[in-house]
Amino acid sequence: MTFKEFDLSKNSDGLLPVVIQDADTLKVLMVGYMNEEAFDKTVAGGKVTFYSRERKCLWTKGETSGNFLTVSEMFPDCDKDTLLIKAYPAGPTCHRGTTACFDTPDSEGFIRELQQVIQGRHKEMPEKSYTTSLFSAGVKRMAQKVGEEAVETVVEAVDGCRERYLYEAGDLIYHLLVLNEHMGCTIADLEKELIVRHK
Repeated sequence: MTFKEFDLSKNSDGLLPVVIQDADTLKVLMVGYMNEEAFDKTVAGGKVTFYSRERKCLWTKGETSGNFLTVSEMFPDCDKDTLLIKAYPAGPTCHRGTTACFDTPDSEGFIRELQQVIQGRHKEMPEKSYTTSLFSAGVKRMAQKVGEEAVETVVEAVDGCRERYLYEAGDLIYHLLVLNEHMGCTIADLEKELIVRHK
């Protein structure tokens, strides 16, 4: 993909609008603009670089704060006049110190954030962590917890108690994510499996 492949004829300033999305949580983080030089620098260095319309110069996101955006994937839109970049943020994206420039609900993308926490626990194995204790106990214990929480979720569904159902379903999802991590799988892997079935 090159900058010249984009059709910017409708953009009076000749700049490419760029939407930044968290590659892990899928949360939309910010919107910026690129000229050809910013695009090429982003592709070459792997760190998102924009063109500042206000200052009339390039700026690499995080060059002063350290909150870089490392590129994961790039996708042009159907009209080839906008770019989506999936990136790994190294901290808050917004100048306000918030995760994103858009004030969407905190729950958005949280299940993937929880997956990251579980992956971190598995890697670091901190003491006095319940997640660590599950990994230490082994696959049989993890599988047992998934089974127990599944039964409790079903019981609450049959009883028709929405509040208790959500509580138990939350436990089920958490323990399934732990087992998923043990099996070397991710939410993205599950999504791919489901997509194959859907087709």
